[in-house]
Amino acid sequence: MGVIEDTEPPLKRVKGPLDESKSSPEDHLTAEPVSCSLGAQMARPLTSQGDGETIGSKGVIKKAEFIKLITRALYSLGYDKSGALLEEESGIPLHSPVVNLFMQQVTDGKWDDSVATLHMIGVSDETIVKSASFLILEQKFLELLKMENVTAALDTLRKEIVPLRINMNRVHELAACIISPLQCVRLGISGQDSEGTKSRAKILEKLQKLLPAAVMIPEKRLEHLVERALDVQRGACAFHNASDSDLSLYSDHYCGKSQIPSQTLQILQAHNDEVWFLQFSHNGKYLASSSKDQLAIIWEFNENGQGSLKHTLCGHQKPVLTVSWSPDDSQILTCGQEEGIRRWDVSSGECLHVYEKSGVGLISCGWFPDGRGIFAGMTDRSICLWDMDGRELECWKGQRTLKISDMAVTDDGKRIISICRESAILLLDREAKFERLIEEVDMITSFSLSKDNKFLLVNLINQEIHLWSIEGDPKLVSKYKGHKRTRFVIRSCFGGLGQAFIASGSEDSQVYIWHRCSRELLLALPGHSGAVNCVSWNPANLHMLASASDDRTIRIWGLDHFNLKHRDQNNGAIHHCNGRS
Repeated sequence: MGVIEDTEPPLKRVKGPLDESKSSPEDHLTAEPVSCSLGAQMARPLTSQGDGETIGSKGVIKKAEFIKLITRALYSLGYDKSGALLEEESGIPLHSPVVNLFMQQVTDGKWDDSVATLHMIGVSDETIVKSASFLILEQKFLELLKMENVTAALDTLRKEIVPLRINMNRVHELAACIISPLQCVRLGISGQDSEGTKSRAKILEKLQKLLPAAVMIPEKRLEHLVERALDVQRGACAFHNASDSDLSLYSDHYCGKSQIPSQTLQILQAHNDEVWFLQFSHNGKYLASSSKDQLAIIWEFNENGQGSLKHTLCGHQKPVLTVSWSPDDSQILTCGQEEGIRRWDVSSGECLHVYEKSGVGLISCGWFPDGRGIFAGMTDRSICLWDMDGRELECWKGQRTLKISDMAVTDDGKRIISICRESAILLLDREAKFERLIEEVDMITSFSLSKDNKFLLVNLINQEIHLWSIEGDPKLVSKYKGHKRTRFVIRSCFGGLGQAFIASGSEDSQVYIWHRCSRELLLALPGHSGAVNCVSWNPANLHMLASASDDRTIRIWGLDHFNLKHRDQNNGAIHHCNGRS
């Protein structure tokens, strides 16, 4: 490589059918004789089978809570008979009688009764009781308004809602609905949304979120806990590089190293000199490489992951430093060392345009997100933006780039990123005309922008790779060590599921892979016989990695089991693609 110069309705079922005639909450609750006051009954937990018992090896899971969550899940899944049977057999009801009554009253639109019952549930937090009362009375108000009973609606607002003395902005909005029906439309509380069953189900959902979980069991709570458990297992798996469809509830999740590309599946040979740069296309179907031999090559991969030479791009008079894929992968840019930038058609291999600027060499290039313009870094330390025909649209002069420089632009096209000094990276906001700097402790040799545009991976001359957050003020997040770099430009990249891994080349002829969050060095992959200058992780294939080396070859790395299968079929041979044959 070139030497560096000095420069989810919640209530699927309500237990116990209720008389539709008007009656007070107390009528329902005293249908059976009780030996204590109603208030005392509501204020204490329901005595049932399982109270105080725990299950599980660690004794931390309360049996009653566990059974209630299973019951809730059964109702949520539509298994009402099974849910009711579990309640009966276990003796552990999902909800207390007063909560069941409360939910039924809300569903039936018995607003005054439901407010009265709310106060009997035993919620000690007055703020929650007032907020729940507000939700119920607001729905009462809206339904009265819908029935054009304005007098009753106004009476509800004045005598029931206002005295709560909460959410006054909303009270003013409701008052405006009486004056102007259009206000209801503007607030999105008119029409279908304020009609019977559908709207009442939504009120129950809101009440469920508002009231304590011990009072109304949250919808899908069991599912949430299981998802959390899977998240923890996934997060603890250092080698996790598999889709979520591979996760199972039957066993604890662990990927192992077999999910990381670590075996050479193919060696691509066509360059006549050191391979300095390579990059997969966005769709993962192609790989482009550039070399000291003044050539760029487009490789195409079939459904089985085998690569073959598609086009050799000739025309540069100097080594080709970098390549850059267009957003739709239909075109590609190649940048010669301090000469022109060439734009190529990927399908035909034809050169479509050459971008040059008199008296100035071009050292880096890239595309704007809409694919209608390109940008380039110049030897005079300026950054220029051209349209597809080569007309200069913008130019940022001054110390904006270096002679050896990477460049990137965020997906929204607002920020251009470049190395502006030996130990500094410029974050240039085109719209706000604002600049931020990442100040490093040592000389920067290259960088890579994450797919989500939130992080930069920065390679330093001191054999460290730094991960920076570039949301807001730049912040150093992690450091990765272990690879070797003394003389050449060595490049790194993000890769794997959620870009959870960091890969890098190295001067000791190996490819290094770290876990992005833990910073643990996972693998060092031997195989090349010269410095590994650049790596690229296939964005469409989590299990494919490419590396470019001074040994003039490109290695395609894949999974152990894939490699073993093909070794059996091919007598253990690694497939070589010789582009010259």
